[in-house]
Amino acid sequence: MVTLDSTQYAAAPAAAPAPTSPPAASITTIDLAGQDVRVVNAAVQTAEHGTRWRIQHPAGKHNVAVGITSAIDVTIDGHVGYYAAGMHQQGSVTINGNAGVGLAENIMSGTVHVTGDASQSAAATGHGGLVVIDGNAGARCGISMKGVDIVVGGSIGHMSAFMAQAGRLIVCGDAGEALGDSIYETRIYVQGTVQSLGADCIEKPMRDEHLAELAELLLAAGRDDDPAAFTRYGSARKLYHFNVDNAY
Repeated sequence: MVTLDSTQYAAAPAAAPAPTSPPAASITTIDLAGQDVRVVNAAVQTAEHGTRWRIQHPAGKHNVAVGITSAIDVTIDGHVGYYAAGMHQQGSVTINGNAGVGLAENIMSGTVHVTGDASQSAAATGHGGLVVIDGNAGARCGISMKGVDIVVGGSIGHMSAFMAQAGRLIVCGDAGEALGDSIYETRIYVQGTVQSLGADCIEKPMRDEHLAELAELLLAAGRDDDPAAFTRYGSARKLYHFNVDNAY
């Protein structure tokens, strides 16, 4: 068990010494109870490639494991609050519990995996990478996504994929109201029912290329759902082209 020194992992100064990293086969365990989240984040943000970290007793704290830029493996044992694994760029973060609002917001690459449920705005504005939620996700899942892939094992709430520009959203359960409202070029796959579609979002045919990419994403998420059981949704490509009739 490691107790971090806040003077060693100061949040801002570049001159702060980097932590001594363990061999790739070992795991550095940090008990978050009684420690400043910023100190813990500074440790994983400066960790060497290939190292493994375990964060215990997060107790719903916010902003845990944000801004990771190296290819490390981080496991969080317990529930986390807002914006966990935000701005993620490399490696993987696994949360053995539930996550609050804004999970993996603005993810760029790498993998973020939640074994429980996620609240609103999961993977909002994500540019790349893979976000896997084994349970359900709340409203606005994938809002303004820009290239991230999201796989939800359960259902999602209303206004998910709102203004989604690129990437893929896979829902193994049901979807709430106004799915894909004002969507651009994101592809949405839903296995269950959709309460309603948003503006300019329509059902689309499932071709071989879509079955292949869906199978690949399900496999990457560790799932064995049948791709043929899903329905594809996407943009009708009417809303984002200028039409003089819509001018004021």
